[in-house]
Amino acid sequence: MAYSFEIGPIRPPNEPNSLIIRVTRNSDWNKCKFFKSYKGSKFEIRPVEQIKHDIGVAKTLRDRIMEITIKAGQSGGTQKVIGMVLKDPPNESFRNVALWLLGGGENIFLQDSNGLILRTEDLGQVLVNLKTSFPRSKRIACYARSQTVIKKKPMELLQLRQAGLSRLHIELESGYDPILQFMNTGETTETHIKGGRKVVESGISLSEYVTLGLGGKDLSFLHAKQTAAVLNEIDPEFVRVRTLTVNSQVPLNADIESGRFVRANDEEIIREERLFIEKLNVHSNYSSDHVSNLLPELTGRLPEEKNKLITIIDRFNALNVTEKANFMIGRRVGLYKNLTDLEDSQRHDLVEQIKLKLNQKDKKLDPKVIFKLMEDFI
Repeated sequence: MAYSFEIGPIRPPNEPNSLIIRVTRNSDWNKCKFFKSYKGSKFEIRPVEQIKHDIGVAKTLRDRIMEITIKAGQSGGTQKVIGMVLKDPPNESFRNVALWLLGGGENIFLQDSNGLILRTEDLGQVLVNLKTSFPRSKRIACYARSQTVIKKKPMELLQLRQAGLSRLHIELESGYDPILQFMNTGETTETHIKGGRKVVESGISLSEYVTLGLGGKDLSFLHAKQTAAVLNEIDPEFVRVRTLTVNSQVPLNADIESGRFVRANDEEIIREERLFIEKLNVHSNYSSDHVSNLLPELTGRLPEEKNKLITIIDRFNALNVTEKANFMIGRRVGLYKNLTDLEDSQRHDLVEQIKLKLNQKDKKLDPKVIFKLMEDFI
């Protein structure tokens, strides 16, 4: 029960039940204006032996849970044993392994923000160790920066894929250089296209992340149009969107308070997303899988399901002012997951009561109210 391994703070939304193995600590860039998770933290690449030790601990915990399952016999079963562990886990490591087994025990995610920055030989050792320790694993993924991808030779990426690296997550954020520069992402559209294409050509699955609203009100059109153009050049397997969320701890907040950056509201961001989807000419899975997004049901295969996604957006846009306000508040407090939830009279009435408490009943919804609800909910 005393066994534990190191776990960092961030993972992609689509890796909720993955086994977490930390290969780096914090961010090697850590200068973005709108991201706070690693602020004030030192970046470190963990020694391979430390990483292998953690893999060994994870394997021990996996084996321990399976031993308990076997001893439980027919009266227990894997699901029941895992449920018992999750009810009162001895530590976060035990909880992570239990969740991983509950999800099938197949996916592994390497933390933190840029696992690809490890020397190719070192990362290859980690991957081989993982595949040896967990031969049933089907996907091993990590975050990467386009700048880091560019520094890897094509043969290095091929070696990593053969060793077991199956997916890279890259924070594209925007395809418009003035936005990337203002937000201090340390990337350009050129590096994103070059790095993205390099990943695709290596055969490693690529997820590119876009932040809706990153251009604010002023650059919303260009953000949507140019980001789609960059993704059209890359043609990744996944396009994943999230919505800009700001609190007092991120540097961007100072630009908002000074008026240098004016945030787009939910309706403006939805218009932006509609244009973005219209302009996309990719063969990708479009995913709105982040809690910050107003319409998480915007998920589909492009180009085949583009019309389906646009129809969902048009359904929201066709709502009257009262119903739009109801949905935006309901979504931002976690009561709604999709537009169909508006038809649930109990939840609808509850949201109306929340609107009254927010003093938003009989007037145009104040975007600041939504911003605050988003920040509190996330």
